[in-house]
Amino acid sequence: MTASPDSPVLVVDAGSSSLRLALVDPARLADAARPGAEEPVIDSAHVAKPPDSDDATAAVEEFLDRHRGARPARVGYRIVHGGRAVLAPTVADEAVIAAVRAVADLAPLHLPPTLRLLTALRDRIRDAVHVLCPDTAFHAGLPAAASTYALPADWRDRYDLRRYGFHGLSYAWALRRTGHLLDRDPSGLHVVMAHLGGGSSVTAVRDGASVDTSMGLTPLDGVPMSTRSGAVDPGLLLWLLSDGRLTAEELTEGLYRRSGLLGLSRGRSGDTRELVAAAADGHADARLALDVFTHRVRREIAAAATSLARLDALVFTGEIGWDQPEVRHDVCAGLALLGVDIPVTGNRDDDGLISAADASIPVLVVETREELQLAQETLVATS
Repeated sequence: MTASPDSPVLVVDAGSSSLRLALVDPARLADAARPGAEEPVIDSAHVAKPPDSDDATAAVEEFLDRHRGARPARVGYRIVHGGRAVLAPTVADEAVIAAVRAVADLAPLHLPPTLRLLTALRDRIRDAVHVLCPDTAFHAGLPAAASTYALPADWRDRYDLRRYGFHGLSYAWALRRTGHLLDRDPSGLHVVMAHLGGGSSVTAVRDGASVDTSMGLTPLDGVPMSTRSGAVDPGLLLWLLSDGRLTAEELTEGLYRRSGLLGLSRGRSGDTRELVAAAADGHADARLALDVFTHRVRREIAAAATSLARLDALVFTGEIGWDQPEVRHDVCAGLALLGVDIPVTGNRDDDGLISAADASIPVLVVETREELQLAQETLVATS
């Protein structure tokens, strides 16, 4: 059947090792961030395999076949990085796809499989409009002082070297949701948000706009992550590359896949759930991994707060932020200087406060709903 303007939006969130699909009702999106709103997701699927694998391909085909009678008119894709060419949700024509392919090595775990999936779905759903929604869009207006690297000007100009920031879809949703939860206009909020998960970052939002963020040109910067290093001394990296200690390939592999919580725990795990359990059993490396992680998150939160005139709230999102109360406790335990108290509740079934009702700085958890933000941005780009 021919797709109509009120047809569901198909959103495609391809990670480095998983794929999430969702079919979203556009009529329910406008109020989706309001507490008690009707759920806009009609159906969803999660494949815990690389998005360009045979298993993922089969899952996509099965998902589309299941909804032959609700053919999407628009398909929105999360892309981690669009470089200078794609700083806002953009219809995916050949020129745009070529521009993203040219910067694929800036996010090597994410962009290549996403581009392969995009090619397949453009061929499969030919009558739909396909839209690329970059995770960098939320940070596109970063002030020059926050986005500019102290590097030679000719390097910056030649290679578009700047702080781009990531997790923008998650932050955009969390900001909207926080505004409703606090009964405040999001455009007036001054908040620090921490997206903690397999990839982790911290962002300062002033008057509804990102003004500083911990990730930089690539998603490797900032706090330690599941397997990624986060920020390290650049001199250390130069030293490792000198005198034949490591090749560039070995360094890349180590920084992206063998560092972070996995490296800190000496290969035990990159999953905080497993590390929390191991630390409780007395495993020193698991304890060290958690201590380093929470220390670095606290440090980034405190740094981000210096970009704000006040702190209206601290917001945790991402899989760890939403579902790991031990990590939230340890992060907040070191933020008394900012007026942040230790949360009084653990996990909850819905978004909202985990701090005391009368806390001077509200601390909230917001479940990541990137699929809803993706659908919203896809609609805006095609309206």
